[in-house]
Amino acid sequence: MKTTTHTPEQIIKILEQAEKGEQTITAICREHGIAENTFYGWRKTYGGMSFNEAQRLKELEKENGRLKRLLAERVLENDLLKELLGK
Repeated sequence: MKTTTHTPEQIIKILEQAEKGEQTITAICREHGIAENTFYGWRKTYGGMSFNEAQRLKELEKENGRLKRLLAERVLENDLLKELLGK
C-alpha cells in the first residue's frame, strides 16, 4: 500500500474542506487518497487548529521525542554505573 506524508498545511486544508459540508467525508477521503480512519485521526489531532498551531505541535512532538530518547540514555547509563559499582 502506498503511504504518503501530508504536511500539516495539507491536513488543515482537508479538514477545512470537510467542515464546509459541500462533500461527504467519504468523497473527500477518496479525492485525497486517504482512509476515513486517517481523516478522523487527523480531525482528532488537528481539529480547529490553524496552520501555525499545527506546525508548532509537530515541532513540540519532535522535541518531546528527542528528550525522551535523551532521558532513556541517561537512565541506561545510570543503571550501568550502578551495576559496575556493585550497588
